Amino acid sequence: MLRQFQAVGASGSDARAERPATPYHEFYRDDFQPREHYVPLWEHIQRAGQRGLALKAREAHLALHNEGVTFTLYSDQEPGIERVRPFDILPRLVTAGEWTPIEAGLKQRIRALDRFIHDVYHEQSILKDGVVPPELIYRGRDLCRDILDVDPPGGVYIHISGVDLIRDESGRYLVLEDNLRTPSGVSYMIENRLIERRILPEFFQRYRVRPVEHYPERLLQRLRRLSPRGAADAVVVVLTPGIFNSAYFEHSFLAREMGVELAEGRDLVCRNDRVYLKTTLGLRQVDVIYRRLDDDYLDPLVFRPDSLLGVPGIIRAWRAGNVALVNAPGTGIADDKAVYAHVSDIIRYYLGEEPILPSVPTYQMTDPQDRDYVLDNLERMVIKAVSESGGHEMLMGPTSTAGQRDDFTRRIQADPRRYIAQPVIQLSRHICCLDGELESRHLDLRPFVLHGGDEIEVIPGGLTRVALTKGSLVVNSSQGGGSKDTWVLAD
Repeated sequence: MLRQFQAVGASGSDARAERPATPYHEFYRDDFQPREHYVPLWEHIQRAGQRGLALKAREAHLALHNEGVTFTLYSDQEPGIERVRPFDILPRLVTAGEWTPIEAGLKQRIRALDRFIHDVYHEQSILKDGVVPPELIYRGRDLCRDILDVDPPGGVYIHISGVDLIRDESGRYLVLEDNLRTPSGVSYMIENRLIERRILPEFFQRYRVRPVEHYPERLLQRLRRLSPRGAADAVVVVLTPGIFNSAYFEHSFLAREMGVELAEGRDLVCRNDRVYLKTTLGLRQVDVIYRRLDDDYLDPLVFRPDSLLGVPGIIRAWRAGNVALVNAPGTGIADDKAVYAHVSDIIRYYLGEEPILPSVPTYQMTDPQDRDYVLDNLERMVIKAVSESGGHEMLMGPTSTAGQRDDFTRRIQADPRRYIAQPVIQLSRHICCLDGELESRHLDLRPFVLHGGDEIEVIPGGLTRVALTKGSLVVNSSQGGGSKDTWVLAD
């Protein structure tokens, strides 16, 4: 059943050099034998057989459907189609030895990025010293001038983050993106584990797997500590754009698991620089808001005046220190993809350390030399809009048409600051059970990090996203991707 799949041939570059074409395979070695930590799982797969795996996959799909584990797919043809999130039943295993540097590298990265955000909104030392070009910040769309010199409750900006990791052809982990505004996917990480334990308990018999189910409890503890009135009496709400948002399942899931209110902007009101929740018993003061909408829609008095999703006056209440916003407004400057290219220097500047997790080589379109090189090699590049997510406004060079490349050439020349480019890296692969057959697909990993000031905690696992389309490198659910349970093994 375990087939010897050939690599999907695609060229790429790293520091303007050719890369080997064969992607790293998580499950088996070069001789097509399972890696040591996968041997017990492989034995279970063999015992289950093709029919057994197909039945388990069907059972998992029905369980996810019954639990309402969905996402909303938006497209030009079918706006707002709600679907069960695709789930592959074969887990991805990460050994303790692999996880240790990942955990250390993520803590290092988030600590430095949080200091970077504080510096940009206060002293701006890193800009004055020329480590990060000032024009990169001032010409971007994510600098929020209304929060300059504001100290957020607890002094932390990035309370929750999801950092996308990939493995290159040598098996080395690289950071692909930092998601620091409203990172999503943690509910799918938890549901994947719950479903896996329910339908495949035998898979856990020979492994010691570190838990992820405690995430809502850990999140609630950290949210309560941010309360200006003290943790004991903290009133916490999850602020959602509403049922038509693609991640609404996650918003309702986390509110339910934490035992707090799920609110839309119309459910909140600001009075005397304080935020209140409308209830049947009257107004109730809110201390902490875990907001799941972007800055642009958060407060029509500060950001977009046409926003009907936010709460007028909420930024004023936050500036006054009467409510904590998670994540803090303005964090977008640190996950701007143009700033991403400087994160290694940011770590060195604030921490005096070498980065534990390297970043993917990134070309700045504002640099004439980088821009000329990229435009001459578009068929070998991934072009990304710096403030977009979910695979939107992105060009995959190897699978693009001449017309698409011409279109992006015009876009880049018209607005270089809006785009960055990266070499095509063959994401690592893993076997998946697709219609009872075992086939290899590309994947990435999004671990989740909780930052509480003195302590940074990396949840031992994360969301493994899978490009279910054969040969595709795009893992986003909005582009047809699915997910796997991710097992971090104890020592």
